[in-house]
Amino acid sequence: MSVDDGREPPPSVEIIEGDNLAAMASMPTGAFTLAYLDPPFNTGRMRERTVAGDDAGTTPASVRPRDMQRGFHGRDYARVRELLGVYDDRFEDYWGFLEPRLLEAWRLLGAEGTLYLHLDYREAHYAKVALDALFGRERFLNEIIWAYDYGAKSRRRWPTKHETILVYVKEPRGYLFDADAVDREPYMAPGLVGAEKAARGKLPTDVWWHTIVPTSGRERTGYPTQKPEGILRRMIAASTRPGDAVLDPFAGSGTTGAVAAQLGRRAVLIDANPGAIEVMGRRMPAARVSRQAPPDAVPDTGTSAAVEA
Repeated sequence: MSVDDGREPPPSVEIIEGDNLAAMASMPTGAFTLAYLDPPFNTGRMRERTVAGDDAGTTPASVRPRDMQRGFHGRDYARVRELLGVYDDRFEDYWGFLEPRLLEAWRLLGAEGTLYLHLDYREAHYAKVALDALFGRERFLNEIIWAYDYGAKSRRRWPTKHETILVYVKEPRGYLFDADAVDREPYMAPGLVGAEKAARGKLPTDVWWHTIVPTSGRERTGYPTQKPEGILRRMIAASTRPGDAVLDPFAGSGTTGAVAAQLGRRAVLIDANPGAIEVMGRRMPAARVSRQAPPDAVPDTGTSAAVEA
């Protein structure tokens, strides 16, 4: 039987201000059941470089997961990454930033864990090939398309109104997925399924029609890249249990933490932008906020580098 000692329970959400790579490196392996990464989209400029021959390269041991598989056309990860750079140099620059953060997030996932990587159409297909080689194609679970119908529409091409979420699982035969916990959607043709099924609704597919955050809606924080709660609720409900821990290293407005708390999960949110920390603090006043000390100010003690703000 638990004893009430008068102390406040630990907060379900922790917000860390600082570099996400350094913050994640200080965390214990396998601490999370879900990692959601919504990195800034690649806006880098093209650069010229020389591409080596077509012989397979090797990946340095410092970045090679022990369970790495050969990827595209049987080549190892280093060569896959080099080949992707042939098509678009901007991707290699972007991937150089994203890869170490993906590896840390992957390390932090437990055996039942799931990684969700949220990208736009310019990066998603490059990333899919790279992730297959980095983590193994057998760990790929889904490509989710988040589709919406809002904002200006081009009249010179099909308007771009979707984003892509790539889903990878730590263990192909042992990951957590609870379909019964997921919200249901109306059938597009309810007359074809009968009254009972129509009333219950259907499980979502890998195409999610969901509006963006309305400008005058309850969720609106004013943060420019804010994601709607409904998108995060689906992921967290399906891929975690109550009490599990969720990681978001590009936290922005804090939607991941807000939804995790509503669903009885714990969350760690990281962002280097003081404006994002301020928005999250207002949105989740009960959260604990800490600051990641600069790398040159952290003693090498093997303990967490996070300090109270």
